Formats: sequence, C-alpha cells, structure tokens
Amino acid sequence: MSPQGPAPARTVLLYRNGDRFFPGRRFLVTPRRFPTFEAFLDEVTQALHTPLAVRNLYTPRHGRGVTGLGDLRDGGQYVAAGSERLRKLDYLNQGRKEPRGTRKGLQSRHRCLGGCGNAGSSRALGSFSCSVFRNGDLLSPPFPLELPKKIPLQWDTLLATLTEKVELGSGAVNKLCRLDGTPVCRGEELENGQHYVAVGKEEYKALPYLELLVPQGCRT
Repeated sequence: MSPQGPAPARTVLLYRNGDRFFPGRRFLVTPRRFPTFEAFLDEVTQALHTPLAVRNLYTPRHGRGVTGLGDLRDGGQYVAAGSERLRKLDYLNQGRKEPRGTRKGLQSRHRCLGGCGNAGSSRALGSFSCSVFRNGDLLSPPFPLELPKKIPLQWDTLLATLTEKVELGSGAVNKLCRLDGTPVCRGEELENGQHYVAVGKEEYKALPYLELLVPQGCRT
C-alpha cells in the first residue's frame, strides 16, 4: 500500500469483524488527518479496540477489499479486520428493530451528535449552528460551526471535525465546554446559536471570550 493523493473529506462507518453486537463507529477521513491508508488503519485499530491490528477493510455485503483511501466513499460502511477473512454477519442490520431504509430505522441508527437517545428530535433533523472559540486564544474570532441538516454526526465525529477546522495549538479537540467551563458531553446539551470553547488535552482556560471577541449586539 502506498500514500494516496488528495481527496475530499468523507465520513465512513466501520464495524468490527465478527462482532454482532458492535453498532459501528464513524470516522472523518481527510488527507490532512490521514495522509496514508496505513495511518488510517492505525487510528481504526485504536478507536475500535481490536485485539489485533486492523490491516484490512471489507464491504459488509460482498466482502470486497479496500486497498487504499481512494476506495472509501462518503457515507460508506466497511468491516475492519486483521489478517483474517471477513466473517459473514448482517452488519448493516444487526441490533435494529426497524427495517433498513425506514425513517424510524434510520433515526435509531444515527444517534444525535453525542449519542443522545432522542435521534428524532427537531434539533437533530433541522439546521443547527453555533460558534466555537479556541481555548486560551483571545486573538482569533470564534469559529462558526454549521452541523448537517439531514444526518446527525456522532460526538466523536463532531470532535474530529472541530480538530480539522479549529486547529488548536495543543492538537486534537478532546472536549467542548460552555463559556463558564462546564463540559458538554452529549449533542442534546448543545444549544442553537450559543458559543462554546474547544479544548484539547489541556485544562479549560477561564477567559472573557464573549466580552472580548463578540460585539455587544451579537451576544446571546
């Protein structure tokens, strides 16, 4: 396998080979975050907590192998495996009570932002936007965050998106806090039009973000 060329950002859903109870995990794949297929597989190994290193991806229905990042399609679903062959399971429907393709079934499959139980809420299905400050940064304006209207993101996918967009000096975004420092743990806790602070591995830095960076007439 060799490094892949530039490609647009894609979101994929991965299952664990042979695990009939694993609901799948979403990954945001961008050239900047994963310059090579090997780098992506290493991240998948850590995120899925597989007993052996992930070295192969298969399509869940036909078992076709994925040979590089260029084979991944946006919204695609794949099974992560080591050196073993694909184990035949109904990955796409496991654990679901509703038929695939129905509105209720899709809502049960895609949890709202942080995995909140009410995936059919108006917030998850409608438009949503907020502003995100960089922790400890009083020189940069807040980053406007627009969330998808149709398919809600999982919490880890949202943090990955913020990592790409916010570009913290400390690295990846590990958590999102309110302006008073209270961490937000689930998507249902987010409020439309509000302001938040993206925090990495460091502690939240209590600074007057809103007062210094947002004009008086724009505060909520």
